[in-house]
Amino acid sequence: MIEINALHKNFATSKSNVAALNNVDLKINKSEFILIKGESGSGKSTLLFALGGMLHPSSGDVIVNNKNLFSLSEKERRSYRANDIGFVFQSYHLLSYLTVLENILLPNTLADIQLNKSDAIQLATELGIEKRLNHKPSQLSAGEKQRVALARALITKPSLILADEPTGNLDERNTIEVMNYFKKYQQEGGTVVMVTHGSLADDYATRTIKLHQGKLIEE
Repeated sequence: MIEINALHKNFATSKSNVAALNNVDLKINKSEFILIKGESGSGKSTLLFALGGMLHPSSGDVIVNNKNLFSLSEKERRSYRANDIGFVFQSYHLLSYLTVLENILLPNTLADIQLNKSDAIQLATELGIEKRLNHKPSQLSAGEKQRVALARALITKPSLILADEPTGNLDERNTIEVMNYFKKYQQEGGTVVMVTHGSLADDYATRTIKLHQGKLIEE
C-alpha cells in the first residue's frame, strides 16, 4: 500500500542542519496496524506528516498506490489527504465554535464525496457520543473529544488512519476504548499508523517499529 524509500528530512537551525529523518525505508501493507515508537525528537511525527503528504521530505520517495506522493500537485495531495486519510491527534483539533455533529461533518468542506447527517449520527452512536451531538467541545470530557475526532477521521471511510499520540491525554479506560475502535477499523480492512510513547497499544498492533535519531529500527 505504502512504500517509503530513502526518506530524508533536514530542518535548518541557526547553527546547523538537523536530520529529523535519516535514510528511512519502510513498507506498509494494507490492513496493518503499525506503532511507531521512539524518544522525543526521534522523528516519529515527522515521518507521520510525510506519510500524510503534509511535510515535503528533503529527499526520498513516499509511494502510495504506485504514485509518488511528492510528485503530485498540491491539489492532488490535498485530495489524497481529504479522501484517503483520517487524521487523529493528541490535541483533538476540534473547532470550538462548532457542535459535535458539525465537527464530525467538517471533512464535507474538503472531501470529494458528499457526507450526510445520518452517516455522522450512526457513527456517533457507534462511538457512544450520540447524546452529545449538539454540544460544543468545551462541554465534553477528554475521552468524548477524542471520540469526536475519531468519528471525524472515519466519516469519509478512509483507507488509512494516521494517529499522532491519540491517547496521550486520556486515562487508561478511554485509551482502551479508543484502541478498540482503531483495532475494529483495522480488522475491517483499514490501515493504521500510530505514533505513541505508551505501552497500552502494544497488544493491538500487528507490527512495532522504532525510530532513533531519525533512523528506523524495526522490532
